[in-house]
Amino acid sequence: MNVQIYTTLGILFLIAINANSSSPQISSNSVLVALLDSHYTDLSELIEKALLLQTLEQAVSHHNITIFAPDNEALTRHLDPQFKRFLFEPGNLKSLQNLLLFHVIPYRVGSDDWPEDSGTGSGAHFQTLLTEEQLQLMTSSGRKVINGLGFVTRPDDVTRHDGLIHGIEKLLVPRSVQEDFNRRRSLTSISAVQPEGAPVVDPRTNRLKNKKPVTEPPAGSPPELPVYDAMAPGPGLAPAPAPGPGGPRHHFDGESQVKDFIQTLLHYGGYNELADILVNLTALATEMGKLVSEGYVLTVLAPNDEAMAKLTAERLGEAGAAESIVYYHLIPEYQTEESMYNSVRRFGKVEYDTLRVGHKVVAEEADGSVKFGSGEESGYLFDPDIYTDGRISVQGIDGVLFPKEEEEREAVKARPGPPVAEVKVVAKQKRGKLLEVTCSILGAFGQHSRFTSCH
Repeated sequence: MNVQIYTTLGILFLIAINANSSSPQISSNSVLVALLDSHYTDLSELIEKALLLQTLEQAVSHHNITIFAPDNEALTRHLDPQFKRFLFEPGNLKSLQNLLLFHVIPYRVGSDDWPEDSGTGSGAHFQTLLTEEQLQLMTSSGRKVINGLGFVTRPDDVTRHDGLIHGIEKLLVPRSVQEDFNRRRSLTSISAVQPEGAPVVDPRTNRLKNKKPVTEPPAGSPPELPVYDAMAPGPGLAPAPAPGPGGPRHHFDGESQVKDFIQTLLHYGGYNELADILVNLTALATEMGKLVSEGYVLTVLAPNDEAMAKLTAERLGEAGAAESIVYYHLIPEYQTEESMYNSVRRFGKVEYDTLRVGHKVVAEEADGSVKFGSGEESGYLFDPDIYTDGRISVQGIDGVLFPKEEEEREAVKARPGPPVAEVKVVAKQKRGKLLEVTCSILGAFGQHSRFTSCH
C-alpha cells in the first residue's frame, strides 16, 4: 500500500512539473494514474523501476493507449526465476524497458474494437511502443487471444478517457528480449576461456606438436611447454619461470584467482583442512598462483574435512607428504562436473594426469556420479563445481586419493596376522686348509692330542 501511495505521489509530482512546462498536462484521471492505483502493483513497480513514467506520460499526451497488464501472480509465480533475475540486473535496464513497452499499443482497442474471428486465424496486427515489434490480436473460440499464446482474462478492466487496461494471464516477451536472455544464459558474452586439455609436447624437441611457429603469441594462448616444466623442482624451492605467453606480461592474475577460490572454499564450508594445507602448511597456493599467471589451467579435487580427518599421522608425518598428497589432487586440465561425467559415461574409465609426476588418477562412473580411485582409497564427486572461473575448477570429493602402489603398501602394513618369530641362523665355522695340513703333520709325530684345535 505504501508503494502505491509513493508511486501515485510521484506521478502527481510529474504532472505538476508538466503543468509548468511546455508539454501538455496529464489529468489526475489519466489511465497511468489509474494503473498505479489498480491491483496490478507488480507491473506498476516494474514501470517505475524501468524509468518509463515519463515515456508513458508523453505517449498519453499525444494519443490514447491500451495497456495489457499481467496480474501479480503471473509476475511472481509463473515467471522463470532466471529470467526475472536477468531483468533486474542493472546492466539489463534496456531489456526491461523493451519488455514493458511491448505491452503498450498507441491505440484505443477495447472489447468492442477487438478483431472478430474470421476463420483464417490471422487476426490484426497493432504496432507497440517498442519499435519494430507488433502484437497480433485475434479471437479464438470466443476468447480474446494475444500473439496466439496469451488470453485476456479481464477485458476493459480499467477504462479512462485517454486509454484502457486489459488484464492478461501471462507476461508477453518480445523476440529481442528473448534473444538477449538466451545470449546471457549461454554465456557467449561473458564466458571465460573454454575448457581445454593439457598441452601435448613432442619429447624430442620439447615443443608443442603441430604448432605453427609465431614470433609473438597472442594474449591468452596456452604456454609452449607442459605444466611440469613450470613446477617447482622441490616443495621447498620456488617455482621455475615458465616460457610462453606469461612471463613479465602476465595475462592472468593467478594469485588473485587462487586467493578467490580459497576464500570460496572457506565460505562454502567443510573444506577448511585443505585450505589450511594450501596456505599455512605448504607454499602450494603461491605455486598454483604462478602457474595460473603463466597461462596454465588447473582442476582441484578437494577432499572435504571428514575425509582429511581420516588421514593417519604416519602418512602426514613424512617429509613432503602434504605436498605429495595435494599434487595428486591437482589435474593440469580445466574440467567441470559435466565434462568429467560425460567422459566417464562415454569411455568407462578415464585417466587424468596429475601434478604428481608419473602418477595418474582414474575416474569412472558409479552410482550416477564420478568416482575417483579404486578400493577403499577412493572418493566420489560430492560437491560439484564449487568454484569455476575458466582457469581454476574446484570439485569437492569425499575421500583422499593415493596412487595405487601406495595403497598396496599400506594394505600390506595393515593386513592382520600372527607375529612371525625371528630365527637366528648361526653360520657354521669352516676350518682353514693350513690348519688341516698342520694337524696331519703333528699326527704323524704323535703330537696331535696336544692341540685342541686339531680335535
